[in-house]
Amino acid sequence: MKNGLFSTLKNDIPSSIVVFFVALPLCLGIALASGAPLFAGLIAGIVGGIVVGSLSGSKIGVSGPAAGLAAIVLTAIGTLGAYENFLVAVVLGGIIQIVFGILRAGIIGYYFPSSVIKGMLTGIGIIIILKQIPHFFGYDADPEGDFSFLQTDGETTFSEIFKMLDFIQPGSAIIGIVGLLILLLWDKVLSKKGKIFQIIQGPLVAVAAGIIFYVLTRTNENLAIASTHLVSVPVPEDAASFLGQFSFPNFSVLMNPQVWVVAFTIALVASLETLLCVEATDKLDPNKNVTPTNRELLAQGTGNIISGLIGGLPITQVIVRSSANIQSGGRSKLSAIIHGFLLLISIIIIPKLLNMIPLSVLAAVLLIVGYKLAKPALFKQMYDLGWKQFIPFTVTVLGIIFIDLLYGIGLGLGVGIVVILIKSFQNSHFLHKEGEDVDDNRIKMTLAEEVTFFNKGAILKELDALPENSYLDLDITKTRFLDHDVVEILEDFAYKAKERNITIKLISERGIVENPPSYIEFFKLRPAKG
Repeated sequence: MKNGLFSTLKNDIPSSIVVFFVALPLCLGIALASGAPLFAGLIAGIVGGIVVGSLSGSKIGVSGPAAGLAAIVLTAIGTLGAYENFLVAVVLGGIIQIVFGILRAGIIGYYFPSSVIKGMLTGIGIIIILKQIPHFFGYDADPEGDFSFLQTDGETTFSEIFKMLDFIQPGSAIIGIVGLLILLLWDKVLSKKGKIFQIIQGPLVAVAAGIIFYVLTRTNENLAIASTHLVSVPVPEDAASFLGQFSFPNFSVLMNPQVWVVAFTIALVASLETLLCVEATDKLDPNKNVTPTNRELLAQGTGNIISGLIGGLPITQVIVRSSANIQSGGRSKLSAIIHGFLLLISIIIIPKLLNMIPLSVLAAVLLIVGYKLAKPALFKQMYDLGWKQFIPFTVTVLGIIFIDLLYGIGLGLGVGIVVILIKSFQNSHFLHKEGEDVDDNRIKMTLAEEVTFFNKGAILKELDALPENSYLDLDITKTRFLDHDVVEILEDFAYKAKERNITIKLISERGIVENPPSYIEFFKLRPAKG
């Protein structure tokens, strides 16, 4: 039992409570930004926690509705004509994700550079901070979970902050500041004073303080917090009205081509976001667990099928919730599962109590999460690693802030590829001039293990620069792959070498050949390695 699943409960229960408070406003806000029923966001959060959490191989990842899909969902609902029609696409998207998992497409996640993944984490941290500042001061025109630069309320990330200055709500601002101070005190001081302060997490205390403040000031003309600045969970009058909040797919539109287009879009985007989040959370995980990516796609696909069947939004693994889980000390998948049950139980039993929580207090919780993702020291660390790491990192961060998550990652990846091409052309890895003896004009070049067509320009430049009447020792003993394009360059150079009186000595595992008559024939006969 010591190493069993329940051995980490003392860590997982407190962290699940923190994740619950982070997930609650995001589930509602993403549903609002998506043009879907508020209850749809809660369904996705519950299924993401309980179903995906149970099936996933990730110990610290948390799934739920994703901000990156909000714009796609909003457009798709309008295109397909009704939310029930859209749910068919969610179910089909889940089936497609399961196919991706069976085809072992999860390996795609391993091909994103570390600089882009770190840029994604930092960019999300900064965008969380920028988006939560208005909520922290009681200006809630833009829904929680809208992470795009161009917001649903017509403002941008930065114009919203300036506009907020005219709409600061004293009550929200005061309890937001109090909540932030409680969180900082708990994190920096009290958590080190005793186990009780580790079991009872700061966010729980901050939320309790927020509810108490709301109750005590609701009749105060200056400090009262209006309902528009509180959590807004649907409150059913009875069991029948609760069940009436569920929506079900309209499978009569199954043969509509647009439904399939939306389904493939959801499957591709949700899978990509999940795989990127898996890479990111594995990097954040202090225990360095490695998540099986193909199993994750199977779990996400199953979750989306179930979510779609009962009226929920599409699901992905989500970095905000996952990082909150890690920061709060979550150790196993029980944290994600328990947070799902907390969402389910709370919306059934205490929806009215949830609706007393000021959004500014939850914004304070998210501000701490954002700061821990985007610590200033990380920028210096990436800068010290050199421009090949710093430029893709910076482009990813700026893309996420000024466009949105997927565009930012795409831009960072594109710049990363360009950096690789530039370095390949400069040939710092594939071709090495090992030495030059001025007296006998003998030059030795060694080709790397893999030489591709990317290296054509650099190799051609080096060969053309050889002086007349020189000796070239071309060492290919370590070369395991030589692109045919490069072989043709060597073939052409052999002809020019005769005109410039350059002697070529080809050194390979088969021995030494001086001025081989045909490089193409030589490499055809050369045995394959590995």
